[in-house]
Amino acid sequence: MDPPPHPSDEFRNWLELPRDLTKSILLRLGAIEILTSAQWVCSPWRKLCKDPSMWLAIDMRKPGDHWTFPELEKMCRDAVDRSCGQLVDIKVDDFGTDELLRHIADSSSQLKRLRLANCLGVSDGGLSGVAAKLPLLEELAISYCPLSKEALEAVGRCCPLLKSLQFNNWFRGSKRCHEEALAIAENMSKLRCLNLVGTYTLTNDSLQAILDGCPHLESLDLRRCKDLTLEGNLGRRCAEQIKDLRLPHDSIDDYEFKEDICELRITGTVLASPVDYDFDFESCFDVADFNFD
Repeated sequence: MDPPPHPSDEFRNWLELPRDLTKSILLRLGAIEILTSAQWVCSPWRKLCKDPSMWLAIDMRKPGDHWTFPELEKMCRDAVDRSCGQLVDIKVDDFGTDELLRHIADSSSQLKRLRLANCLGVSDGGLSGVAAKLPLLEELAISYCPLSKEALEAVGRCCPLLKSLQFNNWFRGSKRCHEEALAIAENMSKLRCLNLVGTYTLTNDSLQAILDGCPHLESLDLRRCKDLTLEGNLGRRCAEQIKDLRLPHDSIDDYEFKEDICELRITGTVLASPVDYDFDFESCFDVADFNFD
């Protein structure tokens, strides 16, 4: 007589998992994997992947080289549509355009968090044009997109709940940088968190304006803001006013775009965007910041 099968050898029917557990597993895959793979596994999974509650947050960061920009934009639009107006958080890297941003804003009045990184197809006019449709926006992250004071002013005016701003753009002349600092200071008084990593030409006057205009700031990231001299009264004020302060020469080991900065330092690559490239590359980076092995 054969021995009874070991429990580990028994067939496991994944379709019998509780719905909430299946949903939790699928959400860990990310939007692209769900749309291109998971939803085609079986009918129950496809039905679940169409549930609006699956699309409260859409993460399309680091899409890789497997997809063209039009394919990625189509997938993103599909994901936004599946949220049925309930979208709260969306992250878009590389392929974002004004048209996609308009679709997101038209479909997502509940949006609280928006991230745009390396989206050269998003313009000042594009973000300014949809800002009024995002009244609940609390967090905005802009990294290496051709956006400037016009977009910041519009967001500040139209998004009164904004508490967190990340504005990381490598290529900024001192005049343009000061204008952007004033846009933040004059239009975003409720900010509590501000990330300006890599704003190399941010000056003491610009920082002073931000501190004056944003009295509720608790977190301020000034890494690689190399024109700052945080000594004397300004340095003391930063130390007293800001609970979480990161200084110009602090390590960027945990900075998400460190590798991109390193590539720029080595190759001299520039973004194809309408901004001023009026600084010296060599003066902006410390070789000691990077491991070239």
